[in-house]
Amino acid sequence: MSGRSGGTDPRRMSEGQRAYEARRAAKAGMSLERWLAEKEKRAREAAAPGAAKAEPAKPAKKPGFFARLLERAQKPL
Repeated sequence: MSGRSGGTDPRRMSEGQRAYEARRAAKAGMSLERWLAEKEKRAREAAAPGAAKAEPAKPAKKPGFFARLLERAQKPL
């Protein structure tokens, strides 16, 4: 689902990409096909709108030291 034409489709992957993914799959203890299926599943879940939990809004961060100095310098005496 990415904008790149390569993706994780084993038919479209170059030999270097296939070797890289095969090493990652071996490191995870999976077959290449299973690794690519899990990777695609994770990509779909991450791209699904609304699937990610909405984080509560964080309070505004206190301005830094120099920002406060500049703000005070702008105020009239």
